Amino acid sequence: MFSLSSTLQPQVTVQLSHLINAFHSLKSSVSNTPGRIQREHVIELDLQTTELQTVWAPNDLGLTDLGAGQLEELVDRLLPSIVQQGALSPPSPAKSPWKTSHCSAESFFHNKHGFSGRHIPGGASPILCRQSHSPLQSLSEDMQLWPLWHQSRGFKTLKSKTRRLQGLERPVEPEGFTPSFMKGFLTRDKGQEVETLDKLLKTKNIPTGQHDAFKTGFAEGFLKAQALSQRTQEALRRTRLILLVLLLVGLYGLSKTPFLSGLDSAVDPVQMKNVTFEHVKGVEEAKNELQEVVEFLRSPQKFTVLGGKLPKGILLVGPPGTGKTLLARAVAGEADVPFYYASGSEFDEMFVGVGASRIRNLFREAKNNAPCVIFIDELDSVGGKRIESPMHPYSRQTINQLLAEMDGFKPNEGVIIIGATNFPEALDTALIRPGRFDMQVTVPRPDVKGRTEILKWYLRKIKVDEAVEAEVIARGTVGFSGADLENLVNQSALKAAVDGKDMVTMKELEFAKDKILMGPERRSAVIDEKNKQITAYHESGHAIVAYYTKDAMPINKATIMPRGPTLGHVSMLPENDRWSETRSQLLAQMDVSMGGRVAEELIFGAENITTGASSDFDSATKIARMMVTRFGMSEKLGVMTYADQTKQSPETQAAIEKEVRVLLRDSYERAKALLKSRTKEHKNLAEALLQYETLDAKEIQLVVEGKALETK
Repeated sequence: MFSLSSTLQPQVTVQLSHLINAFHSLKSSVSNTPGRIQREHVIELDLQTTELQTVWAPNDLGLTDLGAGQLEELVDRLLPSIVQQGALSPPSPAKSPWKTSHCSAESFFHNKHGFSGRHIPGGASPILCRQSHSPLQSLSEDMQLWPLWHQSRGFKTLKSKTRRLQGLERPVEPEGFTPSFMKGFLTRDKGQEVETLDKLLKTKNIPTGQHDAFKTGFAEGFLKAQALSQRTQEALRRTRLILLVLLLVGLYGLSKTPFLSGLDSAVDPVQMKNVTFEHVKGVEEAKNELQEVVEFLRSPQKFTVLGGKLPKGILLVGPPGTGKTLLARAVAGEADVPFYYASGSEFDEMFVGVGASRIRNLFREAKNNAPCVIFIDELDSVGGKRIESPMHPYSRQTINQLLAEMDGFKPNEGVIIIGATNFPEALDTALIRPGRFDMQVTVPRPDVKGRTEILKWYLRKIKVDEAVEAEVIARGTVGFSGADLENLVNQSALKAAVDGKDMVTMKELEFAKDKILMGPERRSAVIDEKNKQITAYHESGHAIVAYYTKDAMPINKATIMPRGPTLGHVSMLPENDRWSETRSQLLAQMDVSMGGRVAEELIFGAENITTGASSDFDSATKIARMMVTRFGMSEKLGVMTYADQTKQSPETQAAIEKEVRVLLRDSYERAKALLKSRTKEHKNLAEALLQYETLDAKEIQLVVEGKALETK
């Protein structure tokens, strides 16, 4: 607020904004002559007070005595034009959608009016001031008064919506004045003009008489479209609801997957109280070695008091079906501790890091429930040898985590890891070193004693005849594992049920054994009498040579019933398992193999021999080659092995082939001589096979001795 006391000596003190408005009104009233520049800028100065601005007339200021020229001169002096004569006129505010909001440099006052409050010699630089004086600056200079400081920051903004839309009051902007992206923003409120129904009737030139029909059809179409739109909206809502439900169900299922929840199947322990070493048969040596682990789990202080450490890992190695998993369960059952089971294939999946996370979860739960047993089946699938492969850069994370858990910085006292594998050579060397898998227990196929125990154990679970001899079945199942013997007993029970019998006899057990060894019977195969006769003499030739050859295995059965790919078969039944074989035993096996072809040649002539002896020659040649190259049973080549014959000299290879041929020729001649001397027995046995198709060991003995067989 300014006090005009010295220069003008007013009798009242008025607000400066009121005075400026008054002079502005006066100037507007007298500046209507032609040729004058009309001022379009309205200068508003807001000071500290916020009172209502009043426009005063000349009578209110006592200026009625002034003439029009004097009043105009006074107004021009107090409110000079911002635009000087001869200067370029800036763009009119009415032509721009923008309004200026002045930013402060030294002050808002300086920015807007072009001079600072220090308008004295040596004050603000004239460069920073405007070249034209503002009305307030001129008024202040005339009054020789200091202006008030008033600072207000701002920024350039769009004008109001009303002023922007007044297109008739401003000219159109040039093309390059406003950016293209701002044009769309400025005109976003302009919608397309909606065409009314009456206007549509006029533009379409519809006759007057059809206006009502047109309006009726238009209304019906509108109602139908509205109903269709409503049905569409309802269908969309139902679809969205269904999709939402499916999404929630999918998220719930994903949360239950092992990817998110870890190894859920492994972190839940199982109590094996019902499985003990009594349930494990045929692997006595393995049970004895694992008994030490059971004692440690029962009373660990018995071993730690002497300074001993708990074995961290036990590796069970053996063929499939020998009872490795059953042994691990028996260890946990004997010690009465929690049992954690996991398969090697359960750890790794398509997601990186899942296997290592599951290993951590498994061992964390096991440590919380120690002492306990962790059994990892098929260990080679997770503990295989580590290799550098660009195709699988993260394949080593799981085994690295397993190695760290078994023997790392964090102890896992009371947790015993039992691993089982069929391929120990595929395991990483860091996994089978002492400190991780300390013990390696071999679980082999059972011997005849073990097979007998396993058969008796499974025969207790079915109804069996008292005349069944488990020892006889065990002798004829060389190489069978525990799982094979369980399958044999199950197959015999199924056969007895099909035949309508109340219990299992030796016949069903023999049938199941032959079915596993040679395949099912092919009773539907139609074989003519000629081929059947050749098969009978062929198989009887094997049986006669085996019966009269020293060191040959005893005969178990001879049959001409087609099974699998063969038309007949003679099974041999060793009295005991053979851990090693003598030279005479190997030669006897070769002679028995040659008996079939020799019988065909002697009975039907050299021109009528068949291809049925191909498998016999394969087995005989294999035995002869092993005798020469590996067993050192050749006088000419001496006690020397020839593992890879391709690396031998041509002379050595020729010598090996010559020795093999000599052994086979001698075997053939021995079988021919025996069958020539036993022509009668040979003929009787062939006729019995043609009549009965299958003969067991006792029946073969009766036929060879010339006794009559009982009618089957």
